[in-house]
Amino acid sequence: MAIKRLLAILLATVLGFAAVGCSSDDQKSSSANVGAVVKGSPDLPDFYGVPDPLPAGKPGQLINSESVDAPGLNGTMSRVMYHSTNINGQDIAVTGLILIPKGTAPSGGWPIITWAHGTTGIADACAPSLKPDEFVTLANGLLDAGYLVVATDYEGLGTPGRHPYIVGESQARGTLDIVRMAQTFPNANASKRYVVWGHSQGGHAAMFAGYIAKTYAPEIELVADVAGAPPSQLLLINAALQTSPYKHYIAMVAAAMNAAYGDQKADLTQVLTPEGLDFLKNIDTMCSGDLGKAAAGLDFTKLQKADPSTIPTWNQLLKDNDPGTFTAPIPVPLLIIHGGNDEQIPVVSSAALFDQLCKIGQVQQRWVFADQSHAGVIAPSFSSMISWIGNRFAGKPMPDPITPTGAVVQSCPSS
Repeated sequence: MAIKRLLAILLATVLGFAAVGCSSDDQKSSSANVGAVVKGSPDLPDFYGVPDPLPAGKPGQLINSESVDAPGLNGTMSRVMYHSTNINGQDIAVTGLILIPKGTAPSGGWPIITWAHGTTGIADACAPSLKPDEFVTLANGLLDAGYLVVATDYEGLGTPGRHPYIVGESQARGTLDIVRMAQTFPNANASKRYVVWGHSQGGHAAMFAGYIAKTYAPEIELVADVAGAPPSQLLLINAALQTSPYKHYIAMVAAAMNAAYGDQKADLTQVLTPEGLDFLKNIDTMCSGDLGKAAAGLDFTKLQKADPSTIPTWNQLLKDNDPGTFTAPIPVPLLIIHGGNDEQIPVVSSAALFDQLCKIGQVQQRWVFADQSHAGVIAPSFSSMISWIGNRFAGKPMPDPITPTGAVVQSCPSS
């Protein structure tokens, strides 16, 4: 796998520094005319039109699909739209991708990896499924290992409503419901056994997916959980980001929390000045890279009225969406992967998270690659991670003896 090419892909699909483009016109929808539709943005391709009203359906039930021409992919790819539920229990449509390996599925079906993507932005144009060709090289490493891959866009990316960025349960439900969708997708031959893997925002989503999997989706079997650079210690995040090139994340989190929880729990006027509220108009039209440019010359201390951690309702929401506050372990082995030179999520945050989870009995390991950046850690950890995942599907005991080159490996004392 070419490292330069992989890192270029990751910059687009994991971090979202490139705006997501539109799909080609030669793709065919599998559904007939569904009548009235509503789009999150009028500029989106027709596929992203959600039936209005949305027909009732169970979480994971397919609404629509279309095949995607993906040159170089070692399998088939389709866009999908499927039922999920928001944190208020309302039926919603979510989009994503399903990638099926070539060849004959093993007995019991293809084991599944559900990929939770990193930060791309909040605007509908930032939905990764809009530009799936950027996923091909990364996906081939999974397909060649014999995994069916599903990749959610999450709630509100490509579909109506503002994306609830870093709202753990929202991201988790989209990540789990697309595994349910694969169970009945035509010719997928999907297993009920799956691993969730995500990086950055996706690492956060992966942890929440693992945390709720047994209660939210008990009919499918989670085998392991892999979280790359997962955001945690959220009560400290505001101070850490104030002078960072990624300070626009503050605005994204504020807007997303308000979208998910409303004015009563997440009143924006408590934490943002009029200038800060005005800046939020950018998040519905710009992806992460352009947001970063728009925020580069701004003094965020003038955009904020207060640190959210000092406002009781906001403080509670940050705690509720922090994997460091889990009160019970994820009931499967967890692998945390982090670059020692991560410029976005400080490596000390996953050190604290690891200790917090050890105290509640989490079976886990942590790999730290000393000289790697936020995105740069994925390539050197990838092959070892695939081996670690394979060992979990095979039921091998923890701690796993794999020692990736260049990594320091930690396990909880009782693991």
